[in-house]
Amino acid sequence: MTRSLLLRRCMTVLISAAGVAIFLLLDLPLPFLFGPMAASLVIALCGAPLAGLGQVSIAARSVLGVAIGTSVTPALVAELPSMLASVALVPLYIVVIGLIGVPFFRKVCGFDLVTAFYAAMPGGAADMTIFGQEAGANVRQLSLVHVTRLMVIMVVAPIILVNVYGVGLTHPIGPPASDLPVWELVIMAVAAIVGWKGGERIGLFGAAILGPLLVSAILSLAGILHLRPPREALLAAQFLIGMGIGVSYVGVTLRELRNTVAGGAAFVVILAALAGAVTEFVTLTGLAPPVEGFLSFIPGGQAEMSMLALVSGADLSFVVVHHLTRILVVILGAPVLFRLLRRAQPPD
Repeated sequence: MTRSLLLRRCMTVLISAAGVAIFLLLDLPLPFLFGPMAASLVIALCGAPLAGLGQVSIAARSVLGVAIGTSVTPALVAELPSMLASVALVPLYIVVIGLIGVPFFRKVCGFDLVTAFYAAMPGGAADMTIFGQEAGANVRQLSLVHVTRLMVIMVVAPIILVNVYGVGLTHPIGPPASDLPVWELVIMAVAAIVGWKGGERIGLFGAAILGPLLVSAILSLAGILHLRPPREALLAAQFLIGMGIGVSYVGVTLRELRNTVAGGAAFVVILAALAGAVTEFVTLTGLAPPVEGFLSFIPGGQAEMSMLALVSGADLSFVVVHHLTRILVVILGAPVLFRLLRRAQPPD
C-alpha cells in the first residue's frame, strides 16, 4: 500500500466517522450506516480523492453473512414451503422491471441497448457491471446506475418503513460482545473467513456474504451456533457498507451527475412504486406481512436490505430468501435473455 493510498483511506475513515457523529448528534436514524454514506458521498462529489478500504470493506459483508446464517434454524427450514408462493413471484417481478427499465434507459437516458438492458436488471451491481462489460456496455454508466440504485433505495426504504408501515428502526441488531461466549465468537470468525475465502475459491457469486451464510447456517442447524454476531461487529459492518456506497461516487462529473445519476435515481422511484404494488398484493393475498413483503421486493443490495431487516425487526430469513432468489434468477437469466433480445433486434 502506498503512502498516498493510506492517507486517502485515513481521510475517508475520518470523514465517515464525522458523519456518524453528526447523525448521532442530530438523533437521525441509522447513524452508523447513513452517517458514513452521507458524509463520504458529499465529500466525494466535492472532488475529494477518497478511497475505500478494499478487503476490509468486503469483510464487513461476511459479518452480515454470519448474521443471516445464524438465523437459519430447524424452525425456519420447516417454514420454507410457506414462502414458495411469494418466491414464485420473483421471476415475474424481474421481467416486469426489465420491460419498464430497458425502454426507460434507452429513451429517457439515451443508453445503448446493451447498457440499458444491464442497467435495468435488478441484480448485484458487480455482477451486472461485469456481464455488461463482456457484452459491450458502457461500464461507467452501468456502474453509476447500479450504485445509485443501491444508494437511493437505502435512503428511500427506511423512510417508507417508518412513514408508511410505522416501523421503528431501533430493533436490537445483536447482543454486545461481552454477552457472547468467547468460543462462539471464535467459531463465528472462523465461519466468516472460511465461508468467504472458500466461496471465492470455488467461484461462488457474492462469496463474501453467501459463503459465511452457508457455513454459519450449517453450524446453526447443527446446534453449534446459537446467537448472531455481536452488536459491535454489525455496527462496524454498517459503517463500512455506508462508507463504501459514498466512496463509489469519487470522480463523478457534473454531466454524469445530471444525466446518468439522475436517471438512475428516477428509475429507483419507479422501482419503489413497483415494490409498493407487489407488497400490497402479497399482503392482501396473505403471502407475506407488509414489512417483510416490502423488504423482500424492494430491489436493493442484499447486504443493505439484510441490515434493514435486522434494524426493523423483520423476519430476516424471509427477506433473504427472496433476495437470494432475485439475485440468482438475474445472474442465471440475464445473459440468456439478453442474447434472445439481441437476436430479436432488427439489423442496422
